[in-house]
Amino acid sequence: MRNSEMMEELSEQVAFEEPTEEEIISLWQSLKSNKLSGDEAWHAIVTGIALDMAFARSKSMPQVEQ
Repeated sequence: MRNSEMMEELSEQVAFEEPTEEEIISLWQSLKSNKLSGDEAWHAIVTGIALDMAFARSKSMPQVEQ
């Protein structure tokens, strides 16, 4: 993989891992429009963030082949 491709992939990964407030609000509104209450939509977002944080440390750990 070339250096420019690596930098682009890293940039996309960082953008994905650090959503903006506007992106979170947009997701919340999208979930609400799919027949979830405001509270249910918010809980879904918070749960997703919590899971991402809980498993973030496993990304840095070496992968073990099974």
